[in-house]
Amino acid sequence: MDAKLILNGSEYEFPVIVGTENEVGIDFTKLRSRTGAIGLDPGFGNTGSCTSSITFIDGEKGILRYRGYPIEEVAESASFEEVCFLLIFGHLPTPKELFAFRDQLTHHSMIHESLKNFFEDFPPTAHPMMILSAMVASLSAFYPRSVEPREVDLNIVRLLAKAKTIAAFSFKRSIGQPFVYPRNDLSYTENFLHMLFAVPAEPYIVSPVVDRALNLLLILHADHEQNCSTATVRVVGSSQANLFASVSAGISALWGPLHGGANQRVIEMLEQIRDDGMDYRKYVNLAKDKDSSFRLMGFGHRVYKNFDPRATILKKAADEMLAELGIDDPLLEIAKHLEEVALEDEYFLERKLYPNVDFYSGILYRAMGLPTDMFTVMFALGRLPGWIAQWKESREDPAARISRPRQIYLGEALRPFEPLDLRAKSPEGVPTEPELVGV
Repeated sequence: MDAKLILNGSEYEFPVIVGTENEVGIDFTKLRSRTGAIGLDPGFGNTGSCTSSITFIDGEKGILRYRGYPIEEVAESASFEEVCFLLIFGHLPTPKELFAFRDQLTHHSMIHESLKNFFEDFPPTAHPMMILSAMVASLSAFYPRSVEPREVDLNIVRLLAKAKTIAAFSFKRSIGQPFVYPRNDLSYTENFLHMLFAVPAEPYIVSPVVDRALNLLLILHADHEQNCSTATVRVVGSSQANLFASVSAGISALWGPLHGGANQRVIEMLEQIRDDGMDYRKYVNLAKDKDSSFRLMGFGHRVYKNFDPRATILKKAADEMLAELGIDDPLLEIAKHLEEVALEDEYFLERKLYPNVDFYSGILYRAMGLPTDMFTVMFALGRLPGWIAQWKESREDPAARISRPRQIYLGEALRPFEPLDLRAKSPEGVPTEPELVGV
């Protein structure tokens, strides 16, 4: 099957690719070489940058699958380590493979003492995401690049294992507490919670309720097709940049408030409503007012046009976790009221503005005792296996090329360059000596 394009009176045919789930794409790989034209698609919302076997999303039906497995079933039954293995290596691990994988993730958790010293040079005001990105990039210096498959696989384990230690150390640094080292007798999520909340000389018992919630959150964040940060990892990796550099770039992309930082903005919005007397309907009306700049954060999604299946799972988890912990959080009540409005109000229904994953994830992180600055770091830790899987898939694709988007130039047309006469007298008011500006 081919697609036909008529341009300037000439007709061109391009092959049509149909995916496993009947997704249709037109292969424009040779569009420019054959026609001299390019496709213009700001934000790449209608452009497929690659083929992939990792994650499938149907935004119209609210479907998300990892390697063919429905997210609802994965979230119900899997551990985060299993999901990491599934996404990165393409199949669910056998019991023997899972035991070995968990063992590796445990025994590679420690970071080099020299790397630990880097934390001391960041100012106390440094955002944990900045620290995480910088520290992940610096792993390249400790584990030099290698193209050998065994070394690549070892670096994958190193990154997964050490990222949680780096994230926990970032948190400790931000609150001025001493670092807590990982333990070999704890699971991935238990170890992370231990490093986050334990203090020296005091016993810390990981709450099973919090551990389950964290495992669920990390699973739901694990991959989400070609979003901004994942596309960044693929683009950087396409230049043959190593795993650590590519993922560091993805962390920076995730940091943005329109991407991973959205869950932090949800909490800030709920706090604003709480501090204004809990009048959530006032803010619903503001969101509907075209002359108002206020936006309801956590509603709507670039891909999902029906509902976000991850939000449905997290809503139930939030109710259960807060009930088990005995937490009465007014922010959760505000969130529930806002969701009720969104599911009944014609304004939201017509625009398909349903709660997304960010709407409830922030409430869960808040209930765990994490400050809002750490929310995006938690998102990054969960998204890590997806980034790694996408980087690995791209590197192993023989048809992959270095990313090089085109553009439509709208600047000045050709014009002559008129050089300045540097021997001329300085214009009045312009200093003849450069002014030094404080650093």
